[in-house]
Amino acid sequence: MTEPAHQSRSESGLTRVLSNLAHLLGGKAAAGLMSLVYLVVVARTLGARDYGVLVLVNGYVLFVGSLIAFSGFHGVVRYGTLALEARDPARLARIVRFMALVELVFGLLALVVTAALVPFVGPRLGWSTDAMRIAVPYSLAVFATVRATPQGLLQLANRFDLIGLHQAVSPTVRLIGTVIVWATGPSLHAFLVVWLISSLAEGAAMWGMGLVGWRRLMGGERLPGPWRGVLREDRGFGRFTLVANLDITLQELAPNLAPLTIGWMLGPIAAGLFSLAMRATNLLQQPAKLLSQASYAVLADQVAKRRFGQLRRTVWRSAALAGSIATPIVLALWLAGDRLLPLIGGRTFRGGSTIVTLIAGARLCGLIASPISSGLTALGRPQRSMLVTLATNLALYPLLPVLILWIGLHGAGLHALLQNVVATTMLILFFARDARDPRPSSAAAAPGGLGSD
Repeated sequence: MTEPAHQSRSESGLTRVLSNLAHLLGGKAAAGLMSLVYLVVVARTLGARDYGVLVLVNGYVLFVGSLIAFSGFHGVVRYGTLALEARDPARLARIVRFMALVELVFGLLALVVTAALVPFVGPRLGWSTDAMRIAVPYSLAVFATVRATPQGLLQLANRFDLIGLHQAVSPTVRLIGTVIVWATGPSLHAFLVVWLISSLAEGAAMWGMGLVGWRRLMGGERLPGPWRGVLREDRGFGRFTLVANLDITLQELAPNLAPLTIGWMLGPIAAGLFSLAMRATNLLQQPAKLLSQASYAVLADQVAKRRFGQLRRTVWRSAALAGSIATPIVLALWLAGDRLLPLIGGRTFRGGSTIVTLIAGARLCGLIASPISSGLTALGRPQRSMLVTLATNLALYPLLPVLILWIGLHGAGLHALLQNVVATTMLILFFARDARDPRPSSAAAAPGGLGSD
């Protein structure tokens, strides 16, 4: 079995995080450029209302998918790191097979639920008859969210270059499809078909790339093979994976639910404006996700080696670097003012300075919080992150409709900012305490003790 390159002892934690992030950002830079092109074409072609319907159909499917689909990402990376440390490829193979099976079963369940609820949800969200017809088969797009297990395997194999390349799969398909549709007769139905194909390609591509990680790490282990006994072999695996998955589900709940709430209360036009503001600030959101991916494998490796001082330095330096890079971007978005959304989407997207600034501030907080949340999970404390998510995404959610009723669409931006400020503050306090005294977590890092509190 080949030893992953991320296990080098000579590199600092921050250096390894930045190296991983560089691979991810390479793919994301190309993806971002392609996304900007097709976004401009689609938004200007459809206008605010039909673009809002497109956003709501896609957002509905992603919401149900994220709510039901099961992510085995953290379990694969954390327990896979321990299996690599023990030089036990058979154990790692069982973990990957087990989590792949669980993830696929939950993905099928999400597909069934998504399709079944379309007739009840669509009319309340202002979908056209054409959109309603395609929304049922569009439920297949949930499989864009069913890819956590192979992504975790690629992280273990240190193939962040492939994860970065994967970032460009969906935008490439959408760009090609958008150009074809625009040239042959654009319509909402046609763009929805393109979005569906891109989602399926996104999921399939990650599973295909995961085979590269399998071949690198598994030695002579065959892809089909035993998967039972994982919960008995690694005591605490089930609890850790369930808590980490619930945390991911809750983290994605508010971002996916917010546009649906706006569409439900204010209609497709407001949902389209909010979505375009979110896309305009993706320059901050995507690095937050990538930084979380880039840092988690490194932090899990440091915990497995019980290098807790190095862990603390890596987390705090990563958070500080993220904040210092993101702050000028927020200021630039604020200065762009009312010109930004019409520049991207056309005259039907007038205004938007306030909503863009509020969402950009929320993105800044989320970017700072990403490595801190990863550090808590690496320490075997996913319940900390879950508690933060419960407090911000569930406890604070009732404020969203109240703020929308009070100040309209700007209330959604204010709500996003409030959520992220509270979440970042709580994560900083939790990590400062848990990382200072990691003795329970160091015990948890040993096979058989992970996840004990």
